[in-house]
Amino acid sequence: MSGIVFFKTGRLEELTDFYVNRLNCRVWLNQEDCIIIKADNLLLGFCQRDEVDREGVLTFFSDSREDVDRAYERLKETAQSLPQVNDKYHIYHFFANDPEGRKLEFQCFDHHVDCHRDGGELLLTRRSIREFRKEEVPPEVIERVLSISRFAPTSRNTQSYYFKLIREKQMLARISEVRGKSSSPIARAPMAVAICSDPELSKRHLQDGCIAAYHFILSAWYYGLGTCWIAAMDRDDVKQMLNIPESHYIATITPLGYPERFPVRIPERRELSWFVRE
Repeated sequence: MSGIVFFKTGRLEELTDFYVNRLNCRVWLNQEDCIIIKADNLLLGFCQRDEVDREGVLTFFSDSREDVDRAYERLKETAQSLPQVNDKYHIYHFFANDPEGRKLEFQCFDHHVDCHRDGGELLLTRRSIREFRKEEVPPEVIERVLSISRFAPTSRNTQSYYFKLIREKQMLARISEVRGKSSSPIARAPMAVAICSDPELSKRHLQDGCIAAYHFILSAWYYGLGTCWIAAMDRDDVKQMLNIPESHYIATITPLGYPERFPVRIPERRELSWFVRE
C-alpha cells in the first residue's frame, strides 16, 4: 500500500509550477483538475477547487479492488459509504476516518500509474505472473525498464549481457511450446524478453546473465509489469528461432506485460534462522 496527501487549491497552475520548476519535483499523474506531484517517495495531490485547505486528505492506494474491499472490511464502522467507482478519476475508493477524525481515502487506480514502490516493497511484493492483460506495453515504459536494467553489475564491468525483445505473435507461440506448460505463459503475454550474455566478453557470463535477468525482473515490477522466470531456455532450437549465436547463454526468456490480476498475499517463508548459517 502506498500513499498520497491531497490538498484543495485555488491556484493549481501556480502550485504545479512551484513544485516542478522550483523544487525539482515531477508530475506523477495529471488528471486535469487534480495534479499529483512526486518527490522521491513523496506523493502530493493538488485539486482545483473553490475553497482551499491546508490539512489535506490522507489517501492510501493499492494495486487492486480486492485490497480496497479488505480495507473497507477493517474500517467499515467509520466508512462514509461502500467502496464505489469514480468515473471522473478512474478510481475505486471509499472514505473513512482515523480515531481523531482525520479524513482517510482508500483507493486503487483503474488504469496504469507510474512507479511508486520503494525498495523494500519492490522486493517483498514481486511475484511470478503467468496471466496478462492483452494491452501492449507502451514503448516509453519498455525503454525505462531497459534503461534501469543496463545498470546490472557484471564481472569486471564487462557488460556482457543484452536483452532481445520478442513481439511477433507467432514467435511467442512457438517459444511457448518449447517446454510445454512451463513455458506456456510466454504466449499469454503481449511480448517476451530473452536475457542473454556473451562468453567472449566475460569469463563469468552465466553469472552476468542471471544477475541481469533478475535486475530486469525487478525493474519491470517497479513499473507495474509482470514477469515470470522461464528456466532451461538455453537451447539450440530456441537460439535458432531467435537468431541468437549458439555460444551465447540464455539466462531466461520471460513474458512481459501488465498482470491480469495482482497477487494478494505475501507467500509464507521459513523463519529467518533457517536461512542464516554460522
